[in-house]
Amino acid sequence: MEITGFFTAILIGLVIGALGRLVVPGRQRIPFLLTILIGIVAAILGTLVAALLGVDDTAGVDWIELFIQVAFAAIGVSLVAGAYSRRR
Repeated sequence: MEITGFFTAILIGLVIGALGRLVVPGRQRIPFLLTILIGIVAAILGTLVAALLGVDDTAGVDWIELFIQVAFAAIGVSLVAGAYSRRR
C-alpha cells in the first residue's frame, strides 16, 4: 500500500465508520468520534485485505473493497458498542 492509499483510507474511514454504524441494527451508545476512529481502522484493514485478495485496484469504484471496509466497520462498531455499554 502506497502512502496515498493510506491517506485515502483515512479519509474514506470517516465515511466508513458512519456506514458501519448504519449497518448495525439497534442503537449504539458510543461517541461519534469513536465511530470515526473505528471507521479509519476498518478502512485501513479493508484496504489491506483487498490488496491481499487482489481487488484493491480495479477500474472505476472499488465496490468489493468498500464492502470489505464497511463489514470491518460494522464488526468493529458491534464489538465496541457491546464493550462500551457493559462498561457503563
